[in-house]
Amino acid sequence: MSNPLTRRRFLAITASAAAAPALAGPDAAHWRGQALGAGARMRLEGIDPERAAPVFAAVAAELRRLEAIFSIHDDRSALARLNRAGMLAHPPAELLEVLSLSDRLHAVTRGAFDPTIQPLWRLWAETAARGEAPDASALAQARAQTGWQAVRYDAGQVRFARPAMGLTLNGVAQGYVTDRIAALLRGRGLRDVLIDMGEIAASGTRSDGSAWVAGISRPDGQVVRRVELKDRALATSAPFGTLLDAKGTVGHILDPETGAPAVRHGLVSVSASKAAIADGLSTACCLLSPEDAAAAVAAMPTARLEALG
Repeated sequence: MSNPLTRRRFLAITASAAAAPALAGPDAAHWRGQALGAGARMRLEGIDPERAAPVFAAVAAELRRLEAIFSIHDDRSALARLNRAGMLAHPPAELLEVLSLSDRLHAVTRGAFDPTIQPLWRLWAETAARGEAPDASALAQARAQTGWQAVRYDAGQVRFARPAMGLTLNGVAQGYVTDRIAALLRGRGLRDVLIDMGEIAASGTRSDGSAWVAGISRPDGQVVRRVELKDRALATSAPFGTLLDAKGTVGHILDPETGAPAVRHGLVSVSASKAAIADGLSTACCLLSPEDAAAAVAAMPTARLEALG
């Protein structure tokens, strides 16, 4: 079974390949590394590699700090400790910020965005690995361990009001990390930047003054649309972009209401001023009707539905 972050990032990397081919030259610096367990990259215009070196070092340090909060695979992360204990005292401000955004996304998507699906995801992943599907009893038990309304959080603590709950922030954390790195670069005076950390964020322009252009790709790599980005982020979600079973029938986006994998749309792409907003909306809209998806996107300022199919 593949890491769920890896394939989803493949969609973003495929999309950005048309936007930012690796053009060598003295007026741009390139970085490749890891973010939340998968490949990431960025391009900085107007700076040579030598001057960019301390910037990239700061980026790497910030990514390590954020992974220590949001990684679901690192047992020492804040999120992993919360899931293990059901409570986390003195949560990091960044975690509280993401939980607050998650609450807003949950509301505008009428519950489709629900980070408490981790017990359901674990159940489907475990049974799919055996070539099976969850039986009704196991599914009901996992559903009883979910529910965003049972998450309590403030500056003092985050806690679950039900036993055996767990959070996955895969549908928003990649975007949030992208936003934090973009803010770090702005703080260092860099204005013409393309970032691909699972979601794409672009600011300013390329060195020749042309716009950043991102392609929206299906899981098979077919580009269905190209979008100009300036001071804007783009996120693409595809239920079958990550598969939980060897037969390729169980996708990774689950419906919190039914507990079943999403089948309504093959691909959703959303742009917004913040990558975290685009990330969360693109994930949740995979579960919504076209009308409800449009309403959810319209409810978030700056968001725009770029592709739904």
